[in-house]
Amino acid sequence: MKGILWMVAAGLCFVAMTALVKGLGPRIPAAEQGFLRYILGLFFLIPMWRQIATLRLTSRQWKLALLRGVVHSAAVALWFYAMTRIPLAEVTAMNYLNPVYVTLLAAVFLGEKIAIRRILAIVAAVAGALLILRPGFRELDPGHFAMLLAALAFGVSYLVAKVLVDELNAPIVVALMSITVAVGMAPMAIPVWVWPSGWELMVLFGVACFATAGHYAMTLAFAQAPLTVTQPVTFLSLIWSVSLGALVFDEAIDFWVISGGFVILSAVVFITWREAVAKKRVDALDAVAKQ
Repeated sequence: MKGILWMVAAGLCFVAMTALVKGLGPRIPAAEQGFLRYILGLFFLIPMWRQIATLRLTSRQWKLALLRGVVHSAAVALWFYAMTRIPLAEVTAMNYLNPVYVTLLAAVFLGEKIAIRRILAIVAAVAGALLILRPGFRELDPGHFAMLLAALAFGVSYLVAKVLVDELNAPIVVALMSITVAVGMAPMAIPVWVWPSGWELMVLFGVACFATAGHYAMTLAFAQAPLTVTQPVTFLSLIWSVSLGALVFDEAIDFWVISGGFVILSAVVFITWREAVAKKRVDALDAVAKQ
């Protein structure tokens, strides 16, 4: 129950974050919004400054951290751009593709095996994405393509994080991402710079606060309950995004978006469950081998 409640809190934080970005509008370019979000987010690293200052990374770890910074910077810029172009519900639903991309990338780059059941789940997720996009039945916005690329880039970022977290503690991995993304987005933000007002800076600081709180709540949720329990709760984020979009931003409620999001999330839940089953099997074999 604690895990579920923390995941509900995380979902509310992430929906609040996206609503603030949506409300900010397109006056400030997407790359600059992302840059300011991470610059303002560095405030939360102050308690860790001594640990960061004394950090010693290997050459390989530096390369991985820099790779993640570059990829995540591109993902953030694309995500902020998509937020200014397409409805909240579509951004939220398409964001569910992240774990699917991670599964595929892990198979390609880390040599992880994909069983036929996972392949079917991935096919179902693609079908869900097609339900949301409905190519040929409506005109697609550049924001849709930006969100597809953003989900892929986030998938690469999370895959690199998966490698780093095996060697470094989680707070350091998050701190490295925050610093490298802030630096990585500067070249994209400076050429299109528009001076933000005090109100816009406050909104972006709110974005940073909700993003940090959301990640913290999600971490606590993972600590309290297995992914197979907490993952289905994320569907509430789609319901909240649809409701918020309709009530605050006058966005039409799209049955196809809700259906596509449900199909993608169902596939993600199945993949998560299969990974949990496989991990238990490996742990059981290790326990037998040690006897």
